[in-house]
Amino acid sequence: MQVDGYIEGKIVSEKTLVISGTGRIKGELTADKVIINGLFEGDCFANTVEILPQGKAHGVIHCDDLSIERGGSFIGKTMPTSTEQVISLPKTEPAERNTPSLQSKTETG
Repeated sequence: MQVDGYIEGKIVSEKTLVISGTGRIKGELTADKVIINGLFEGDCFANTVEILPQGKAHGVIHCDDLSIERGGSFIGKTMPTSTEQVISLPKTEPAERNTPSLQSKTETG
């Protein structure tokens, strides 16, 4: 699929999506491969993302294979595609707070 105009919203493609030099997408994009030579703004979920020399991307890119050619622009952050790789660590503060109260009970009891 190739975008030569302006699209705002959510796009889902099982194959390659190309944003041409005249193309603009604003919103959420999900595809196997995304090639940006125009403007993309939003959240992108893909296995592979290529930003070509005229391409500009703003937002969050979720992928494991990102390439930006000389002249291409990316402002935002990248995240891995696999949710298994993103782990939320528990805070240690509650455990530290409980430990002194347990010790004080043991000493008095």
